[in-house]
Amino acid sequence: MPLTIGLWKVAGSHLQEIPTSKLDAETRLEQWIIADPSIIGLDALIIGHQLKTEGGGFLDILAMDSAGDLVLVELKKDRTPREVVAQILDYASWVKSLTFSELDGYLQAHNHKGLAEAFFDHFGDSIPESVNASHSMMIVASELDDSSQRIVEYLAEEYGVSINAVFFSFFMSEAQELLARAWLLSPTQVQDRVHSKRQAPWSGYWFANVGEGDHRNWEDSVQYGFLGAGQGPRYSRPLKQLSVGDKLFAYMKGLGYVGYGEVTSEARMIRDFQVASLSKALLDLPLRAQKAAENSDNADLSEWAVGVKWLKTFTKTDARTFKGVFANQNIVCKLRHEPTVEFLRREFGVAEPI
Repeated sequence: MPLTIGLWKVAGSHLQEIPTSKLDAETRLEQWIIADPSIIGLDALIIGHQLKTEGGGFLDILAMDSAGDLVLVELKKDRTPREVVAQILDYASWVKSLTFSELDGYLQAHNHKGLAEAFFDHFGDSIPESVNASHSMMIVASELDDSSQRIVEYLAEEYGVSINAVFFSFFMSEAQELLARAWLLSPTQVQDRVHSKRQAPWSGYWFANVGEGDHRNWEDSVQYGFLGAGQGPRYSRPLKQLSVGDKLFAYMKGLGYVGYGEVTSEARMIRDFQVASLSKALLDLPLRAQKAAENSDNADLSEWAVGVKWLKTFTKTDARTFKGVFANQNIVCKLRHEPTVEFLRREFGVAEPI
């Protein structure tokens, strides 16, 4: 059956259902995605939009993720399920052969920056040596019908195609426009499917970046048992991938690995984080990070924290590393680099694989 979203307004002790409305133009939705890809769950650099393909069609949006893989975004725009799925598959067959030079040209036409420069500005790190090693597809719709749902699920689950669908419901309440979102398939599973095509098997351990500055401090994290990130959704959202019981290695950029621990509580805004061992709120404790509480009432800009039982830690001056150690700009990602995994097991005294 088609996916549907309901929305209610809380009015005292009662709920008032907000009726759905028709989005007046899907071009608005396209512009919203270009301005902020996070509304479809992407931390991605927009390469271009309405790109003319080899077959003469126009790809709505082309983006690149932090691994250098491409993401094709196509809006349904009242086409039949068969048409939109066939269209995005056709575009994918064209995208797979795009070179660095071609991608660079599209991006310069889009925002007047070279690909390497724009990638660094967006992700804060150098572009990977290999780009467009893989790609994923996303269909965006204001409504998702039975046939579209069935086709996307079939391609993804039976044949491992990296395709997903996200749909939006539009609401009007007292002259205010509201937009609600839902995915057909888990975005994390689709992303893993993309990367697994060219990556080694997951070791079972997570990689996590830890930083030093006004908003977070490694000594605070060790003393009070947490891992923090924030000051924007692209930084805080990855923490939500971590679940209780997950094992992780903490990395400090430019220095090396400084901690090994087990997740004890899932991500929450820093104002809501409780230090279990002290029965106190984290923000009520003396913190070295002087601006940890900044934006703490704003879910998008707040620091977020994940509870971690640190099993072994090092100071930043004693961080563990070697030439060729795995490190990247992701706040959280799955650790797959076997030489790094073996090195970390030795350095942190983790005797057996999990």
